[in-house]
Amino acid sequence: MPLLFSLLLVFALLFGLSLLWLELRHRLRPSSPLQLIPGAFQVKRRAQGLEVIGEITIRNPHPRMEVFVPEIRVQPVLLGRGDLAGISCESRVIAEHPDEETRPDGYWAAYIVKGRKSTRARLQVRVIGPAGVDLEGLVDTAWLEIFWVNYGPFGRLQRRDAILVPIQKPEPVDPAAASWRSGEDCRVLPVRTHLLGVLDDPRDVLERYTNGLRRSGDVLTIGETPLAVMQGRYHHPETVDPSGLARLLCRVFHPTSSLATACGLQSLIDIVGPAQVLVAWLAGTTLKVVGIKGVFYRLAGDQARLIDDITGTTPPYDQTLVLGPADPEHFCNRMAADLGVAVAVVDVNDLGRVKVLASSQGCDEELLHRALRPNPAGNANERTPLVLVRPT
Repeated sequence: MPLLFSLLLVFALLFGLSLLWLELRHRLRPSSPLQLIPGAFQVKRRAQGLEVIGEITIRNPHPRMEVFVPEIRVQPVLLGRGDLAGISCESRVIAEHPDEETRPDGYWAAYIVKGRKSTRARLQVRVIGPAGVDLEGLVDTAWLEIFWVNYGPFGRLQRRDAILVPIQKPEPVDPAAASWRSGEDCRVLPVRTHLLGVLDDPRDVLERYTNGLRRSGDVLTIGETPLAVMQGRYHHPETVDPSGLARLLCRVFHPTSSLATACGLQSLIDIVGPAQVLVAWLAGTTLKVVGIKGVFYRLAGDQARLIDDITGTTPPYDQTLVLGPADPEHFCNRMAADLGVAVAVVDVNDLGRVKVLASSQGCDEELLHRALRPNPAGNANERTPLVLVRPT
């Protein structure tokens, strides 16, 4: 017994040291502190087409580290209602540094963002179409991919961000023409919006598209993915550097899981840390053998169930990894106080699975499960992220 106890103690110590080593290696990995923050964007009509103009801020929150930005460019991708083959784009990035004059030739000179400082840049995208083509009727969204380089003590890192700019927004539904659907002891109204993105304020979206439709006693739901993208919680797989742990453990998950790829699992590791993921994986795998399922997801945290890998969301987010929304319970309570109806964040699929991530106080979640089981919002390109539920 003393020998067995000693062996177990040594094993536990080695395992603890291994977890500590994983955490330290993860936290000390090369990374850049720079943050790219989108500002205001607007779409203007021009004689030859449309022009998208906006501003981004590059912020360095680190107290001491100085980081170079030697390169930056924008690559627009257009989405629309028809064939866009004849439409072309021209793009420019214009530096607006606080301590340097803007170059007239538009050249981006390598710039140093000092600790706790920031700089700005203006993005210009011109959308040009053939004569006689109604661009505003054909193009409804511009997806601006920003490729930029960070250079500093961590090495040279390629960064890739994206900003969705709506070109067209549908008019809110006329209450007299609203197409309510009958449900189990309720009525349901899917509410169509424009394609949502980081430039949208969630409160403004809920207010604009449900104004005149909602009334006391209703429950207003929003999908967890639309809320997450408005919070900017998405990133391209190109920016993920999968660890050996992620490459190994991802092979055990079901092929349809968002954690079955190295980048998907690494995204979870980046949130909760490698130690928590490894412990959850070991416990989940062990207990699954004896018939106890779902342990990994309970131990790994809420985000383990909420991460959507590529192809898991509507274009153009199908090219990105989308995390679950941040602080959904606070969001629901705040929106309920502002709008005067109960609010819930939900995750619904075509298989009849309804998960209420969070809801405001007093929300009838049983009603939501009955109303949303047929998935009235859809999982394709319906663009109906909001659903209004009215008990009958």
